[in-house]
Amino acid sequence: MNAHLLTLLITLPILAAFIVAFIPRQATGTLRTTAVVFMLVELFVSYSLLDGDYTTASYQFLEQHEWIPVLGISYKVGIDGISLWLVLLTTLLTPIALYASWLSVDTKIKEFAVAFLMLEAAMIGAFVALDLFLFYIFWELMLVPMYLIVGIWGGPERVYAAVKFFLFTLVGSLLMLIALLYVVGLYEDLTGVYSFDLEELSRVVIPYGTQIWLFGAFALAFAIKVPMFPFHTWLPDAHTQAPTGGSVILAAVMLKLGTYGFIRFAMPLFPLAAHYLGPTIAVIAVIGIIYGAYCAWVQKDVKKLVAYSSVSHLGFVMLGIFSMNIGGVEGAILQMVNHGISTGALFILVGVIYERRHTRDLDEFGGLAKVMPVYATLFVIVTMSSVGLPGTNGFIGEFMILAGTFASEALQPWPQIFVFFAATGVILAAIYMLHAVLKLFWGPLSNPKNENLEDIGTREIIAVAPLIVLVFWIGFFPGPFLEKMTPSVSNFITSFQQKLMIENQDDTARLLPGSGGSPSAVAAATARVVVPVAGDQGGEG
Repeated sequence: MNAHLLTLLITLPILAAFIVAFIPRQATGTLRTTAVVFMLVELFVSYSLLDGDYTTASYQFLEQHEWIPVLGISYKVGIDGISLWLVLLTTLLTPIALYASWLSVDTKIKEFAVAFLMLEAAMIGAFVALDLFLFYIFWELMLVPMYLIVGIWGGPERVYAAVKFFLFTLVGSLLMLIALLYVVGLYEDLTGVYSFDLEELSRVVIPYGTQIWLFGAFALAFAIKVPMFPFHTWLPDAHTQAPTGGSVILAAVMLKLGTYGFIRFAMPLFPLAAHYLGPTIAVIAVIGIIYGAYCAWVQKDVKKLVAYSSVSHLGFVMLGIFSMNIGGVEGAILQMVNHGISTGALFILVGVIYERRHTRDLDEFGGLAKVMPVYATLFVIVTMSSVGLPGTNGFIGEFMILAGTFASEALQPWPQIFVFFAATGVILAAIYMLHAVLKLFWGPLSNPKNENLEDIGTREIIAVAPLIVLVFWIGFFPGPFLEKMTPSVSNFITSFQQKLMIENQDDTARLLPGSGGSPSAVAAATARVVVPVAGDQGGEG
């Protein structure tokens, strides 16, 4: 089974969607149970990914088959320490999100389950695809079910939010497609054959001026998905209008495909442009950290507050990625997982109160800790994770990002300035999250509508409990999570720096020697290069 494990993880939700589609619409209990059971099977199967050899940077469970040979398109999938935890995050949160949505979704249940299953398959496919055409197919496929989830089962402004989400993402995707085809065409000019293979295309040395445009196209697509300031405006609307499950998946998983795209595709393909534009992107990330925090602070709608907090938190991830050292990049990847856990739990808990009161206005609440003590306890725990309290998962990721940024050579000459302004985002996060907690749970129970609210139920506790466990597990024992990342992250940084030295020689389009731009081939070529990269010290990457 290991030889086709990733294919199984992609096709199992699709198979489940076909099975669910043939269940009678009236059998709502069977529909719900079947969808969740298949997702739990998917979760169980995904644990086999942990059996891979992550002491090496090589792709695990690699599978490749010719698909459209005349165009060099293949079905190529694989996983490494960078994508491992993101795939496992997807298989964990999808059944939780679907399970948490059942009471809030009471129409078109069959279609809702099918949309969720197809979305899961597309997200996993995007995380494991190593052929750029295959990646683009999964990248675009994600849009359809999420568009339907927001547009059909969302709030009063759902159509507006769904169309806005779709158009923003589609525009960026089309520019990425144009850039992708240009790189493939350049590879064909140099070799006489077409290829969409990521490892093969990473061998192409592209002139600096061309790299800037191509990197910009990829970066725009990924920045919209993150979303980075100022491309974030679709996110609050989509989150506010989406049903609980849609908000969970959108924030916890789909946004990570933007940050993952920078690491897996944009930076390896266009290292020179990424190197020179890295400080600019870091500045934008810091602006997003502070801007998102201030926007979250003034929100009255709890769901919109959490949505703007995502803009702020993912700014930390982008800062860690472009610090370009092991601590910063590992912290960024871990923070992708941490944000998925804490924000997923927050959206589930916001959904709990919305199902009881059908409002998320902070002014409508107060004193809920008196009538919903268990709910208040869980909400405060997740809040501490979001704030980054020591002992929780959020602290580990943010600390590693700030420490990595402080020591960053890529953000010279003043990486400490980035740390100073990013750290204000940590303080602001404590302010806006604790302000929300104060408004929700403390003070007098003045609104009579809140006096008889039912505390969080068993179903809702089951949904959020695994995420609470992970908050403390990663907070106290991050080692096992980081150990599996280190070889792949180290290889990513080393290959990036070595290619910089090669590409800095001249503006001639050519291929790196060797097959697939492997670390050994790149290192062999680098051994002949003595030209230091601008901004590096002592000629070291």
